[in-house]
Amino acid sequence: MKRTIRLEEMNTRFFMENHFDKALIPIGSCECHGDHLPFGTDTFVCYQVGLEVAERLDKTLVVPPLWYGVSMHYRHKPMCISLSNESLIRVVREILQSLIYWKIKKFIIINGHDGNIPCIEIAAREVKQEYPEVGLAVLDAWWVTAGNLLPSDTFEVWGGLGHGGEGETSIALAIVPHLVEMDQAKGMIPEMDPNIKLIWNFEELTDYGATGAPEKGNPEKGKLMKKVLVDYLVEFVKRMDQQGWRYEQKKN
Repeated sequence: MKRTIRLEEMNTRFFMENHFDKALIPIGSCECHGDHLPFGTDTFVCYQVGLEVAERLDKTLVVPPLWYGVSMHYRHKPMCISLSNESLIRVVREILQSLIYWKIKKFIIINGHDGNIPCIEIAAREVKQEYPEVGLAVLDAWWVTAGNLLPSDTFEVWGGLGHGGEGETSIALAIVPHLVEMDQAKGMIPEMDPNIKLIWNFEELTDYGATGAPEKGNPEKGKLMKKVLVDYLVEFVKRMDQQGWRYEQKKN
């Protein structure tokens, strides 16, 4: 069988012979990202990042991505397919438990959607309590991480942030350019308090399906975002393998 890192392409013999010990778990959504981006943007991004990371690591596979997340707060425009919080917690927990049963003990969850963050946190902590020997890490907001890793002048508006905004549009242009319609790109920038989180439904933030400045997106920015994310995750996994997937403890 030809070498693959995609679990869905493997068979039993290939899986057993390659002694995989690490799994990347992409979790996305199906929801409106404005008129310019596909419904599956969150999943396309986290899955592609996971695939490129796994290609550079040993004994690492990528599980089939989860195309649905907690998206009820984006339900004002089609198309939104949403799980409940309880459903996503259970799905993430049972994916991890299934992989642990087959002796995979090191995981990175790569999340593509803001609404999934609390559910992933709950599920991951429950599994860590149940299986303390497991190494478990979460990239919960790649859009924040990419901004932190890139020079501050990479983005023109709002630090590149926004649902379907400058950053997300850019990385979509780098990953699924054939599905992006830049002539439809428009968004609004809400004024957000820097210290207090106001709970919103998305129609309160924008008249469109996007916030931020998607018209400022371009594939060059997207390629930079993807590169820094992949490079960082690869180095993180290598470091964790050396540390036994535990924090280093230093005495004062």
